[in-house]
Amino acid sequence: MSIREIIGKLTRQENIHPIERNKISNTLVIHVPSPLATYYTRFSQINKPNTILILTKTPSSFERILRATNRVNKDNNLNLNGAKCEITIGKKKYSGIRLKGIDQFSDIEGIQRLFEKEGFEFAKSIRLNEDTDSIIRVNKFFELQKVEEGIYHSPNNKDRYYIEIPKHIHWDEFRDVTFDIKNNVSVTGYDVAKGIFYEKDGITEMVRIIKPDLTLEMVKEVKDKYFDRLS
Repeated sequence: MSIREIIGKLTRQENIHPIERNKISNTLVIHVPSPLATYYTRFSQINKPNTILILTKTPSSFERILRATNRVNKDNNLNLNGAKCEITIGKKKYSGIRLKGIDQFSDIEGIQRLFEKEGFEFAKSIRLNEDTDSIIRVNKFFELQKVEEGIYHSPNNKDRYYIEIPKHIHWDEFRDVTFDIKNNVSVTGYDVAKGIFYEKDGITEMVRIIKPDLTLEMVKEVKDKYFDRLS
């Protein structure tokens, strides 16, 4: 099956961890653990970050972040995946750069310096507790393999699927619907996020599902429940 690359946005609720060391002093840097961290061993994550958010003083465009990340990678032989992000913590909203592909926590300060050379100014540090609740929105590229109508699989992650849903709903309603569905399906232990794909004919509403050893049959069951609730 053909693989297509598409731009979209993903919104997820996550408990985040502030980075206190290995960063430029008095800047706001956050670690977002893997959504599968409760299922896979955490030991492999001790020295390898999953997702790092470097929050900036002012919002930057997706284009600017992509261009800067490309230059940083090319000039320093790195393989970072950069994207535009927003994070809401309580009543405060911050913008920044979402980075994947950082090998060690000790590399974060050096990578910040590289983006600083690209003209980015960083947000000031704030006091955060471990496992602070947040809403994270990321503009990113998706690689998709269509497996059947309304269902897509990630060719780079066998445990990740995307399902189309019939209409747009706001975050609070999505959270309530998702909680109800999780209590009424046989599938357990899966993580979800709300998202959209930008397509030439408009916007496609979707839900991302992650679970170890996720099967198409499990995905279909969850998809049917969303359609029952939202159609």
